Amino acid sequence: MARVCQVSGKKANHAKHVRHRHSAWKFRAPHKNRVQDANLQKVTINTPNGKVRLTVATSVLKSDMFARVLCGLTPIPKEWLKKVGYDAGVRA
Repeated sequence: MARVCQVSGKKANHAKHVRHRHSAWKFRAPHKNRVQDANLQKVTINTPNGKVRLTVATSVLKSDMFARVLCGLTPIPKEWLKKVGYDAGVRA
């Protein structure tokens, strides 16, 4: 399964790991590639039709929109129920 948020489409980000060397410019600190993974959690939501399990980023968990769905004030959008791959892109 792809490590992508089913609600927002958040996925891994490519960055550099910079080590701080306490020496002269001649011995520069190396910049290595690394991956910053999204902080994803598995959440189970109770619906009238049964339980739904979603992989959601923690920033989405704190959002007001997601809280309304958890409380049952708004129904779960159909887009959330689809499994997201890396090629799908970000949903708004």
